Amino acid sequence: MPKTALFQLGMDLEARVEEDTIRVAEPRSTTQKEDHTSAASKAPHADDRLDHFIEREGVRCAGAHLIIDLYDAERLDDLLFMEQTLRRCIDEAGATLLHIHLHPFEPTGVSGVAVLAESHISVHTWPEVGYAAFDVFMCGDAKPEKCVDVLNEAFKPGRSEVSELLRGREVE
Repeated sequence: MPKTALFQLGMDLEARVEEDTIRVAEPRSTTQKEDHTSAASKAPHADDRLDHFIEREGVRCAGAHLIIDLYDAERLDDLLFMEQTLRRCIDEAGATLLHIHLHPFEPTGVSGVAVLAESHISVHTWPEVGYAAFDVFMCGDAKPEKCVDVLNEAFKPGRSEVSELLRGREVE
């Protein structure tokens, strides 16, 4: 895969040519790796794992996934405003932005995603009917619920609905 395609995927790889072969460096990553230098033979205790699982409502899970529907909302076709609002969501939630890609549609509408170290926020809008669909999925210490207030303040919907899914409940 060409370097430009990998960069567009947010993998920011560096390649070097050595003896007629291309060697690709490992991608830089925000994920943590376990230290296997000590006690490598012992299985990690659940509290010591670096999987960024969370506990919500007494349930251990991979993360909270909020489905947010905005009805009779404003400014759903404003690309710059959408990016600024997603950045505010990320800041308020205490998440780590890796990459944002937004796409405007003709004659109207926006779709896009903010890729986070903690997962993602995605958006699809239908400005002609005042509707926006947001997915906010986060793990670790991030607080996805903070995005609800940011989105309601920014787009001033007549009505909003929020559903929460706890992802990865069955993972041991």
